[in-house]
Amino acid sequence: MSADSNSRLRLWQWIHTWSSLVCTLFLLMLCVTGLPLIFHDEIDAWSDVPASAPGSRTEAAPQDTDAMAALVRQQYPARDIRFIVWLDEPHQYRFGLSPGAQGQKPFALVDARGPVIAGEAWSEKDWRHGGPMAMLLRLHTDMLLGMPGSLILAGMGALFLVSLASGVALYGRFMRKTPFGTVRKQRSRLLRMLDLHNLLGIVLLVWTAVVGLSGVINTLDSFVFTAWREHAASRQSAAPPLGPPVARPLQAAVDLARHTLPDRDVSFLALPGSLFSSEGSYTVFMQGRTTLTQHLLQPIVVRIADGALISAEPPPWYMWLLEGSRPLHFGNYGGLPLKLIWALLDLATIAVLVTGLYLYLPKTRRPDRTLQALRKP
Repeated sequence: MSADSNSRLRLWQWIHTWSSLVCTLFLLMLCVTGLPLIFHDEIDAWSDVPASAPGSRTEAAPQDTDAMAALVRQQYPARDIRFIVWLDEPHQYRFGLSPGAQGQKPFALVDARGPVIAGEAWSEKDWRHGGPMAMLLRLHTDMLLGMPGSLILAGMGALFLVSLASGVALYGRFMRKTPFGTVRKQRSRLLRMLDLHNLLGIVLLVWTAVVGLSGVINTLDSFVFTAWREHAASRQSAAPPLGPPVARPLQAAVDLARHTLPDRDVSFLALPGSLFSSEGSYTVFMQGRTTLTQHLLQPIVVRIADGALISAEPPPWYMWLLEGSRPLHFGNYGGLPLKLIWALLDLATIAVLVTGLYLYLPKTRRPDRTLQALRKP
């Protein structure tokens, strides 16, 4: 091996070692917490107890969005409505409210038949009140540190991608002299562990790269929605002239969104004051009806004053990137079978991380053993 080739090999080894070591403990935490989060929906469906409400409401006609909003404002006069979510159960809605007094829950559950307040709920990210799954979700998204924690995890995800790239470079050199998938069983335990680490890592390369990249994108969701909100606000100047006000503005916005995109369903409606809508407008987020498109939301921006359509264009590319990466990260595109595959791949990734740590510990005493193993079969 020439001096230049040897120097490049040592550089790749250094990059792979230190990029991996810095992020490995974070990645182990993400893999361990992510394993039950893959089955988040199934666990929630098994553990949730439906909120009870007066049985007479089932005989009442469902009311429109403005009637439900009026009831919520009457029930919570000191709090503003930030958004309204259409739940899977018929006539069931979740109203997101501005912060109230300590101990007040952030969501009101409303049954449109009546309408009546069917209960209250904590945020799924409120680890103090949301139970074990909420704790795991917060650990996985920001380590209970808020935005600083999300940015730290984004940095660790970037280092993980660097370690994958450097690992491919190292394994490519190893593969020049040995067949793919070689595990040198007759050699020392350290070399067998190295071969298993390399083999698992290269087999899982595509999956780990996709999950790692989608995880980095997910940590930046607040920045993405802030950028989109500013983009939507800039469309206000191109809106049609102000017309007469509408009688029931919330329902008018929902009806306009359904008329504009008849092949989609309403996912949620954002009001001013939330992260998802700019001042002076409602934003109705529409979801598709297929396994893929139900995760890709298209916003319809409606002016509050007169119910005029401001924007119905597809969202910018970074919104599609974020919305597509969320279900991809947890394997939510293909139901339970795909989630089971995601779980097995997650366990295999834990094995790669553990073997990587094992390889480093003896390497501190014998710094050239792993490098030598890459040079010759």
